[in-house]
Amino acid sequence: MSTESTQSKACCNLPAIVNKDYKTKGDYITADGLKTYATGPKEAKQGILVVYDIFGFFEQTLQGADILAYSDQEHPYQVFMPDFFEGEPADISWYPPDNEEKGKKLGEFFQTKAAPPKTLPRIPKIVNELGKSHGIEKWAVVGYCWGGKIVNLSSMEGTVFKVAAACHPAMVAGDDAPGITIPYVMLPSGDESKEDVEKWEKGLKVPHLVKWYPDQLHGWMAARAELEDPKVKTAYEDGYKTLLDFFHQHI
Repeated sequence: MSTESTQSKACCNLPAIVNKDYKTKGDYITADGLKTYATGPKEAKQGILVVYDIFGFFEQTLQGADILAYSDQEHPYQVFMPDFFEGEPADISWYPPDNEEKGKKLGEFFQTKAAPPKTLPRIPKIVNELGKSHGIEKWAVVGYCWGGKIVNLSSMEGTVFKVAAACHPAMVAGDDAPGITIPYVMLPSGDESKEDVEKWEKGLKVPHLVKWYPDQLHGWMAARAELEDPKVKTAYEDGYKTLLDFFHQHI
């Protein structure tokens, strides 16, 4: 069982979710040499770093960043989403990897551009740079799919973050859990391994919440969110509210 209830006191009023053709509220800046989506009130002293999924800047993921930035009136956030793949994300047509060619392309991407050792050292540099240039005093971090693995590995001793979140995470490993030192919320979909997630949860020593969305597919909070489907839209909205409530409690 998780050490947190599934919902805290309601902290947030989410805007109406836009099904398609979403118009972003932020703009693009540069951080550690990377094109970075930046959104949220400029005066906010709390920041959220978003580690996107392997498909990069999708409008569903960008809408999520805007939701995180503006929905908690007591805790507004400046939110930043760096382009770790430098304009060359994975092709969404490769997923799901239901044939040999797609599987090979995804595998190669994970072993090259998406290899965690390539991204992990950039996280503290980006946060340090943005903290100084934008006046951020406290940081949270959220990752989707591949980004969930990056978040997990960025939440160990000495982390710059106060609280972490992973949505439909990839590469969940029980061995990663004991080293996590900050409160953590995970939102698995129906495509994640129950055994892997349960093993990971048992290893945690921090306040946490694991909330399953068994009727959703891997990616429903980010690039693969089919927001024209009412069930997906409802889960998407609930997922972001869950993240914000957890951050509200722990940052």
